[in-house]
Amino acid sequence: MTGTTPLARPVRAVGRRWAIWAEHAGQLGMLVWATFSAAFRLRVSFGEFVNQLYVMGVQSIPIVAVTSILSGIVTSQQGGYQITATVPLYVLGSVTAKSIALELAPVLTAVVLVGRVGARITAELGTMVVSEQIDAYRSLGRDPLIVLGAPRILAGLIVMPLLVGIANIVGLFSGMVSAQLSLGLSFETFLFGARLFWLSWDLFYSLLKSIAFGFAIPVIAIHMGLRTRGGAEGVGSTTTASVMFQTLTIFILDAMFPSLFLD
Repeated sequence: MTGTTPLARPVRAVGRRWAIWAEHAGQLGMLVWATFSAAFRLRVSFGEFVNQLYVMGVQSIPIVAVTSILSGIVTSQQGGYQITATVPLYVLGSVTAKSIALELAPVLTAVVLVGRVGARITAELGTMVVSEQIDAYRSLGRDPLIVLGAPRILAGLIVMPLLVGIANIVGLFSGMVSAQLSLGLSFETFLFGARLFWLSWDLFYSLLKSIAFGFAIPVIAIHMGLRTRGGAEGVGSTTTASVMFQTLTIFILDAMFPSLFLD
């Protein structure tokens, strides 16, 4: 009788929702614990770790470089358009450098890796789940979280800051070239403006943000991949949901960083 009361359905719906969130939180916690526990005990496959460094890092350099070049050009041109006659033109160097280091390089690089790396990891592990390869690992006494998850998470923590560092350099250089071609601003004047308002904390902030993104992307991708159900259709829907969650997480973390580290 209590199940038919008007209050029962919304209470059950809320309970099911909280149960799902608790299940996600527990599985994410187990994944993170297994990863760092395996790393401290040196149980991570070095060969697989190096392979993930190559796949996630080296193979991502071209698309990260192209994205950085375009972001540097756009930032420089739009900054030059907004600068009025009362503002010294060398300020464009500071605007471009800070915009790229604090925001564009880490965020755009993370979005690129979501599409290129995060989706691939989810689809790869999801396919292994539906084809029962994950069950085969467990039957052999091997933990998939350690064998498949740990190398990808550790590689993401190392690769992402390096890619963001490349994005910072390439974006700043492309912005400098764009300012010289479109506004006639010399390299010396541009760099003078960039150094004038530059803080060492800006670079640390950019790399700190990249570490957070480099951790979140593979963790969510692996977690969603191992939850795949329902054959090929399930792999597709899980990959779509994984990309959505990864992108949303990046933007949430990005919104949290200024209040935590720039106040």
